[in-house]
Amino acid sequence: MTAASKAELFRLLPAIDELLRCEEVQTLSQRFGHTATVEASRQLIDDLRRKITDDSLDEATVKAAIDRLPEAIEQRLQGSVAYSLRPVINATGVLLHTNLGRAPLSQAALQHVTEIAQSYSNIEFDLSTGERGKRDVHVSRLFAKLLNTDDREVSTIVVNNNAAAVLLTLNALAEDGDVIVSRGELVEIGGSFRIPDVMAKSGAVLREVGTTNRTRISDYDRAIGERTKLILRVHRSNFQIVGFTEQPSLEELVALGRKHKIPVVEDLGSGELFDLRQARVSGEPMISGSVRAGVNVVTYSGDKLLGGPQAGLISGDADLVAKIRSNPLFRAVRVDKMFYAALEATLLAYIREDYDSIPTLRMMRVTEEDLQHRAEHIARHLGISSPHLEIDVVATHSVLGGGSAPGATLPSRALAVHSGDLSPEELMRGLRQYEMPIIARLEDDRVLLDLRTVEPGLDATIIAALESLSH
Repeated sequence: MTAASKAELFRLLPAIDELLRCEEVQTLSQRFGHTATVEASRQLIDDLRRKITDDSLDEATVKAAIDRLPEAIEQRLQGSVAYSLRPVINATGVLLHTNLGRAPLSQAALQHVTEIAQSYSNIEFDLSTGERGKRDVHVSRLFAKLLNTDDREVSTIVVNNNAAAVLLTLNALAEDGDVIVSRGELVEIGGSFRIPDVMAKSGAVLREVGTTNRTRISDYDRAIGERTKLILRVHRSNFQIVGFTEQPSLEELVALGRKHKIPVVEDLGSGELFDLRQARVSGEPMISGSVRAGVNVVTYSGDKLLGGPQAGLISGDADLVAKIRSNPLFRAVRVDKMFYAALEATLLAYIREDYDSIPTLRMMRVTEEDLQHRAEHIARHLGISSPHLEIDVVATHSVLGGGSAPGATLPSRALAVHSGDLSPEELMRGLRQYEMPIIARLEDDRVLLDLRTVEPGLDATIIAALESLSH
């Protein structure tokens, strides 16, 4: 295209002021605001100007694009004001998928959050005395019911996540002192957060003992000195060490701590209140087990195996938990009324033993027979409505995820989807771009939709999404 013809195309482009006087654009300005409408208009005109410069538009195309400008402005404005954070369907088979928000909340938790969020509440007000109260009481009473033993009362406080719980605990109990940790427990969790880095930020000094695969109680004993403030046990959340291994029991660590009058702290990570052996998952330590073993302070997450909101929980001896709570850092990492509301509702479900009301626990307990029935129903429906798709029901395995029970799997059923018109990558992208995004997984060049992590009420959405991709 010559420079002269390009200049002619540039002259076709309306001025921003002219475009804003258009009746349709004025209506958009009233709906979305003048500033946003001006910005969207300028961006679209700039896009056309760049395409003319790149020789990618002719006169007819430019005129057609100008005629569609009001519609294009509306689309751009709608995109700019739409929610970025959206619900998705998790068909990956990873129950506690960190990138997808980990544990979904129960209906009771959502209802209680709504009640508390849209009103004033007694978050820090004692209704019996009419004086200021503490926000801890709303959940500490419930944790006490779940964790207290005949010879021990447990206190619990809440912060915004487990990394904060560990950081706060170490800073409150071991600042400028040594903390003994086995080399085999110096883990890195998601997002490149490493236990040694968290410890350094807390002001505590790491004292490594043992080797990667074998650490004995005698290694801890020899490392204890005048500067030792804590013995720390860290759950290896996202990996396993197998073969020639050794690790002292919690009871041995507690006995050693008592001998030297040094608290034992355990970072459990996931935090299990429900015995996962009922869901055919073994090897994941329970919070109550650590309490019964005599661990002085336990830290764990609220949005993993516990099935509640993101939170870091600190449970243990009343005097130590009180010391941690009095640390100025506590206020910086505490949670608000909505988190307490969601956590309170979740804990009440445990107390009532209403485990199926907690989505994560319900998904774990779904039988293979139920999953098979659902998968076959979806496959039969799509076999009739979408003959261009090939749908197979396949046996697969789901995982807990979120650093919980590494190596443990749950038998599941998945839809294996193949299209003669679309590649697996195109199918995955189409599912992600559906009005209710569906996140699947790619395995052996097949798109798998694992139904264990899909609530039954969403099966119709999966059918509709796949039908839309087959036409």
